[in-house]
Amino acid sequence: MGEDPNAIRADIERTRAEMGDTVDAIGYKADVKSRTRDKISNTKDRITGKVSDVTPDGQQVKHAAGVAQENPLGLALGGVAVGFIAGMLVPSSRVEDEKIGPVADQVKDQIKETGQEAVERGKEVAQQAAETAKEAGREHAEELKGSAQERAETVSPRG
Repeated sequence: MGEDPNAIRADIERTRAEMGDTVDAIGYKADVKSRTRDKISNTKDRITGKVSDVTPDGQQVKHAAGVAQENPLGLALGGVAVGFIAGMLVPSSRVEDEKIGPVADQVKDQIKETGQEAVERGKEVAQQAAETAKEAGREHAEELKGSAQERAETVSPRG
């Protein structure tokens, strides 16, 4: 009986606030639809951010297209590899299994190996194209920087 009424009121308010937070947390846990929507939204935002960070600009695309034209074999190998991999992902039918059987499995293994090699080659070509595009971008930036400095010096000579 010796407790201060103000202390009791403060304790009640603190308990109410904690209970409110607990009820909100339980409500959120029970609301699977909202949690799923939040998770999807967060994942989409994360992926969109990553994609926009690595998306090339117009000059890089033009340069990469030039590299692809210079190396059509690498581009073709990459396309073939993607086609093989897509074919491997499609499940085989019952008729295919009965008629072709073990030979198909052997061919699939060989195709997977060849496809993997083609994918690796495609990756190398893509990396080379990206590096070339980066280097061209750096060189262009340096040219612009030098040009801007020259213009600045001619417009406002130091005195």
